[in-house]
Amino acid sequence: MDIVHEDETKPVEAVPGVHLTQEATGEETSVQGFTIAPGAEVPVHSHEHEQAGVITQSTLTFLVDGEELLVHEGDSYVIPGDEPHAARNDTEIPVEGYDIFSPPRPNPDWQD
Repeated sequence: MDIVHEDETKPVEAVPGVHLTQEATGEETSVQGFTIAPGAEVPVHSHEHEQAGVITQSTLTFLVDGEELLVHEGDSYVIPGDEPHAARNDTEIPVEGYDIFSPPRPNPDWQD
């Protein structure tokens, strides 16, 4: 078993106001933490990985196929691989949560 301690992870500002943390990475999945500041946006993007996540604080607005979808604290979601999506924090509280990717994303492009 591999353990990643909190002090071994370093948040990276992927886009203004969006901080991502590479957490554990296994052979078939990886975990990423995120904090999205009020008013910050994750631009439209897609990736081969299926993305499942949970919001642990606040509410995140996803944009998928021209539709706005609200994901509240305690809610979880799944985004199929290769599906274009975006997200933004329309609240006055930072959004926090975790995403799980399969296949794993051991070296995401934002980490460079």
